[in-house]
Formats: sequence, C-alpha cells, structure tokens
Amino acid sequence: MSTENSTEAIIPKKKNKAIFILPIIIGAGLFFGIKSYIHSVNFESTDNAQIETNTLPIVSRVSGYIDSIGASDFGDIKVGQLLIKIDDSEYRLAVKQAEADLNSSLADLSSAQFNLVSNNANSNVVKANSDVQKSRLDKAKTDLQRDEALYKEGAITKKQIEDSRANYETTLKQLEANNQQIILANSQGSASNTLIEKAKASVELRQALLEQAKLKLTYTKIYSSINGKIGKRNLERGQFIQAGQNLMTVVNSDLFWVVANFKETQVKKLKVGKLVTIKIDGYSDKDITGKIESLSEATGARFSLLPPDNSSGNFVKVTQRIPVKISIDNIKDYQAILKAGMSVDVSVHLKD
Repeated sequence: MSTENSTEAIIPKKKNKAIFILPIIIGAGLFFGIKSYIHSVNFESTDNAQIETNTLPIVSRVSGYIDSIGASDFGDIKVGQLLIKIDDSEYRLAVKQAEADLNSSLADLSSAQFNLVSNNANSNVVKANSDVQKSRLDKAKTDLQRDEALYKEGAITKKQIEDSRANYETTLKQLEANNQQIILANSQGSASNTLIEKAKASVELRQALLEQAKLKLTYTKIYSSINGKIGKRNLERGQFIQAGQNLMTVVNSDLFWVVANFKETQVKKLKVGKLVTIKIDGYSDKDITGKIESLSEATGARFSLLPPDNSSGNFVKVTQRIPVKISIDNIKDYQAILKAGMSVDVSVHLKD
C-alpha cells in the first residue's frame, strides 16, 4: 500500500515539472525564432568570409650568389628597405668592360672623323691642282696653235713645233691624271663617311650595352616597394639564385579588406555602399564596421579549374556563392590585429 502511495506521489510531480518546462521551451523557441526573423529582415549575413590583402612576390632579375639578407621570417619591413643583396663582383666587371668597349668605339669614331677631315683637305688640294692644270692646258693649247701658224709661215723650226705639241700632250695627260685623283679623293671621302656612320652605330650599341650592364648591377640589390611583413623564406647567405626565381613574399600591412561569399539567393538586397558589421573570429570583442565596395560579376565556382558546365556532364545544380568586397572603416585602428586569411562573420545592414 505504501508503494502505491509513493508512486502516485511521484507522477504528479513529474507532470508539474513538464507544465513549467514546456512553456519555457516554447517561449525560448518563439524568442529566437522572432529574433532570427527580425535579423533576416534587417540583415544579410554569412560566415563564409575572410580578411584579404595584397601579397608581393620578391623575384630576382639576375642570377648570382646571395651576399646578405636584410629580412627575417615574418619580420616587419618598410618601403625602400634592402631585402637581398647579390654578390655584384661579376656585374661590376661587366660595367668596366662595357665602358672600355665604349671608349674603343669612341676612339674609332674620332679616327674616322679625322680621316674624313684629311680626305677633305686632300680633295681640296687635288681640285686646286686640277684648276692649275686646266690653266696650263689652256696656255699649252694656245701656244701650240700659235706655233703651228708660225711653223706654216716658216717662222719657227720643226723642233720648236714638236716641243710645243709635246708640252700640250703632257699637260693634257697631267690633267687627266689629276681628274682621276679627284675621283679617288671623292671615293675616299664616301668611304670615310661610311666608316663614321659605322663608328656612330658602334658607339650607340656600346652605350646601350653599358646602360644594360649598369642596370643589371642595380638589380643585385632588391628593395621592398611596400610596407608589410615577410612570409617564410628559404634563403641563406651564399646560396645561388636564378633570375626569375621567387625568393620570398611580402604581405602588405597597409591595406586590408574583407571578401564575403554570399549565396546567390542573398545578393538581391546587397548594394554598393551598404553598411556592414564585421566580427573577427579571433577578436570577437572588436566592433568593426565597413561598407560594400563591389560585387563580383561571376560566382566563385566560375574561377575554379573546372567550372560547372552542364554541356560537359559535370554540372550539378547547387546554390552558388558571389564574392563581395567589403572595405574596413578606420582601418588604421585595426592594422595591428588584421591578418590575411582570418575568418570573419559579416552582416549587411539592409535598412540603413
């Protein structure tokens, strides 16, 4: 009898507890349901988002052995800071050789120009001699004509007329020889001009090679063009590196933004300039805001190695995501905590 009484006493107590707990559960469900509904009306949210920034790969433009390294793993760097110095001994020698080649070409140019001046002077002398020979020939011709007339009259002897004719012929041949010298002088002048043009081309080539050698010498020092931090590097002093080799990566510490991947069913209400609340997983106590800066014109899947294509048979209809770029307000206040790749939750204010 006592057992039955105790059992009857327990049953009502359990019913009483259920009466109190059930309203609490229903109330909590209604509260969170209404809260979720209100949030969905006023916000579009996603946890598929992360911090982004620019990364700059440091690439060598020349080959050589590393002489010194001015940056450590994950170390801070500034614009213009020397990151890597390559042994420049060979490149300095290349500059000296290029300078010597240029001086040699300049000397050849000077020699060609001097030869042109000499040839021009010689040509002037030859032309002057030609004028003299023409005057002599005119006189010899006049003397011959006069002596021929006198010889017909018997005023002079046969020897005199023969001497006069020989003088004319000799003067004529001297003029012909002098004309050949003029032709030769002109050809030498043309050759000198050609040599000058060739020497000028050689000088330009040597100047270009010298500039190239000096440019390569500057490439032996690699500087940072941005403020940031170095990622992990696998370099040591004395290591040989190739031109075009990726040596390290600099992460930009001046500029950060958020890329949030919203479902395609969410982007209808998203507009450029909308206010965004940003919660960083690692710093949930920070109240960070931003604004929508731009929306991608393609889904994230469209940039994959094998984008969905129903004509190729690899198409499965799933909800796609659209990348949205979000700028961060007062970014300088948060630069110390922002790291590229950090996960964040974003909520876009639809009613602002």
